[in-house]
Amino acid sequence: MAGGGKETPRQKMIGLMYLVLMALLAMNVSKDILSAFVIVNEGLETTNANFGKNTQRMMKAFEEAKASTPQAVPYYNKAVEAHKMTDELFTYIEALKQHVMHHTAEAGTDSVMHLRYVDAKDNYDAPTHLMVGSDETKPATGEFTATELRGKMEGVRDKLLKMLDDMQKNKATQFLPNEYEQMKEKIKYSLTPDTHGATEDGTPISWEVLNFYHLPLAGVITNLTKMQSDVKNLDAEIMSNFSGAAGKMMVKFDKLAAKVVAPSSYILSGQKYTSDIFISAGSSDFKEENMQVIVNPTSYDTIKGTVTGGTNVPLADGMGKYEVSTGGQGEQKYNGVIRLKQPTGEFKLYPFEQNYMVAQQAVAVSADQMNVFYVGVPNPVSVSAAGVSPTDMIVSPSGGGVRSTPKGPGKFEYSFSSPGECTISVSAKQKDGSVKSQGSVKFRVKPLPPPVANVGGKTGSVDMKKSEISVIGGVGANAPGFDFKANFVVLSFDVTASVKGATKFTSCQGNNMSSDARSILNQVGVGSKIFIDNIKVKAPDGSIKTGVPGITIKVKG
Repeated sequence: MAGGGKETPRQKMIGLMYLVLMALLAMNVSKDILSAFVIVNEGLETTNANFGKNTQRMMKAFEEAKASTPQAVPYYNKAVEAHKMTDELFTYIEALKQHVMHHTAEAGTDSVMHLRYVDAKDNYDAPTHLMVGSDETKPATGEFTATELRGKMEGVRDKLLKMLDDMQKNKATQFLPNEYEQMKEKIKYSLTPDTHGATEDGTPISWEVLNFYHLPLAGVITNLTKMQSDVKNLDAEIMSNFSGAAGKMMVKFDKLAAKVVAPSSYILSGQKYTSDIFISAGSSDFKEENMQVIVNPTSYDTIKGTVTGGTNVPLADGMGKYEVSTGGQGEQKYNGVIRLKQPTGEFKLYPFEQNYMVAQQAVAVSADQMNVFYVGVPNPVSVSAAGVSPTDMIVSPSGGGVRSTPKGPGKFEYSFSSPGECTISVSAKQKDGSVKSQGSVKFRVKPLPPPVANVGGKTGSVDMKKSEISVIGGVGANAPGFDFKANFVVLSFDVTASVKGATKFTSCQGNNMSSDARSILNQVGVGSKIFIDNIKVKAPDGSIKTGVPGITIKVKG
């Protein structure tokens, strides 16, 4: 065989043992050496059987893989073709071995012979005559000769090399360049009959003479079995390389990410939110030369893999990054194709369609308790902007001496020092760090309604029994019909009443009845009137309110 190929440690060991035994035979040593050849031969036959089983397993796995991997089909078909050629060569060598053993042992040809059980292991005349002939300078030709074996080996070699060359020219069956060259070297090494320049007395020796002339039967059979081992090893390596090439020529999906795709991100209250959650696979191999994302093409042909017109979308990490400015409102649609290069070198198109909704910029600002703001009290406010997260909103109130206190996402509390008008402007932070206006809303800022005094929750002119009057503790003030929590504080008031025909008067500081005022209330008789007036009230904004309407109480029995 030729040099330059790679051998396994086991093959190297067997080859070394074979050379040692050949040297011993040349020294015409005892039949114990012939028994050693039998051991080497049987070891080679075991190796061949193991190679065969391993190749069958690879063939089965390869066949199953092509069912789900279309790219593997042409490689599989070529592997089957190569296996048929090597298997036929292996079978021929086996037949040659049987032919030599049967004729050397002068046995019938209807049984399978094993070297161990052949008595004529040391016979070298018969094997030499059958394989080479009587004239070593002119090796015999014809059936079951060394010359025929040489021709069959070279024929299989040339067919396999041509197959590799043809496959490398076809994009559907290409190999990586280094693997292509290695396989060619392996085929040449395994199937090229070569003497490595051997000579005898300065005269070159033919391959037929070197391997089969004047060798005992044990050496000839072991030599043929080693050739079978080279064939089996080559068969297994071809199968491994062909099946591996189908995967190496495919795209490696090394960019995995969780993706959530929802039909809509705008959901009305009461509607169900639905989405598809899955693992998205991309590849760092996706570059402009093997993948293009084309939006809004004029036309495309999914059979030819061609696209006309459209806009190429930039790629990042194997994904198209589509970005477009929005102008018109309402539903917007776009379509396109992903143009992906196949292992065959051809392009396959994957069409897509998508739509999105463009709405006018809208800001919703609501005064949570009333439609206007009021001076002097906390005004709760909620702010939202369509399509903007509360955390990305920038809310800026102005006017009325406003002060803003955040109360949570989209929630604020405004206080005002003067009436007038308040403008609330809303902006949104963009992904690029810029700020974009979302709109503004105006509100009136009004002073609080005037306070009204009350006694026991009663205002204006009221009738009260003597027993009710005796438990009056003080005077309160509020703004009737006002929904805010407004804290009006009574600072002072006067109490006037007629007691036994005499007018009694007293002033009270604060909102409670003084001792003099209680004395007057206790002395009034049925039919008398009590006047509570000159009331001063401190409003929530700190202002002092005078002229607050008083209370007239008529005493009943």
